[in-house]
Amino acid sequence: MDRRAFIGSVAGGVLAAPLGSFAQPSGKVWQIGFFYYGSRQSALETGRYNAFVQGMREVGYVEGKNFIIEARFGNAKVESLAALAAELVRLKVDVIVATGSEVNGALRRVNTTIPIVITVDPDPVIEGLATSLARPGGNFTGLSTAADQLGPKQLELLMAAVPRLSMVGVLLSPDNPSSPPSMNVLMLGAQNVGVHVVSAQARTVADIESALASLARERADAVIILPDGLFIQQFQQIARASLEHRVPSIAWIHEYVQAGGLFSYGADLADNYRRAATYVDKILRGAKPGDLPFEQPTRYTLAINVKTAKTLGLTIPQSLLLRADEVIQ
Repeated sequence: MDRRAFIGSVAGGVLAAPLGSFAQPSGKVWQIGFFYYGSRQSALETGRYNAFVQGMREVGYVEGKNFIIEARFGNAKVESLAALAAELVRLKVDVIVATGSEVNGALRRVNTTIPIVITVDPDPVIEGLATSLARPGGNFTGLSTAADQLGPKQLELLMAAVPRLSMVGVLLSPDNPSSPPSMNVLMLGAQNVGVHVVSAQARTVADIESALASLARERADAVIILPDGLFIQQFQQIARASLEHRVPSIAWIHEYVQAGGLFSYGADLADNYRRAATYVDKILRGAKPGDLPFEQPTRYTLAINVKTAKTLGLTIPQSLLLRADEVIQ
């Protein structure tokens, strides 16, 4: 089934079931793990943590009354994730809300029984977390961003703003399993429009600076940032470095434009966190995660930073400005 057609079939189904269709045990205080690849500060500043709490409130839960959150933050350090994952498993939380491919991998290695709700993932099937989007089959379910498919559209946006764009740079994480398929989709789209692609890898915060400097030396006319938990954590650093090298850039996260990036085009991640509460609710009421279809975006949002465009000496076409969901002056 087509990835986008499939989501329409579930929108009114399992996830839209009325609250009254399940019986919630009275007096139960649920323990919910919140496992975030980045820092506590990042989760709060971007509004993602609060969006999840708000989502829980919307489906009838009150923090401290009928649920508590055991939050763990990886601070973008892969080496810390295994211990944090094991800690949540030892606590025997009822469900874990997880963010980041690296977090998902750490959880999969230590846990096969506790239900896990993913908030952000380009493709859970490619990562081996689900048999299919419609029937995950294991203990993972949640929301996919389908961000691995965005490359050609992001390239189109850059081409509309950058005159005579002939080479696009790509910032990627070599450890992220979604990077190879994302690159394949992007390179096919670039080939169709005659654009050459060069890439640079970053595993750590320090790598980001050198990777962007490398793309600038390669004379990339613009840069596409591929999805990765580290890059979500460091979007301000990436936007700043891109400006310092005077390279127009685009990412899939809305906050990137607010931090000074030129474009963002992708799913509304804050809404994903709010929607994750719907999955948590269904699981606490008895649903099996393997039976809950992964939800994919039905629309993507475009944001443009006109101030950054002026700094880079670019003029954004009026047609793009009219299409944008947000324009930062």
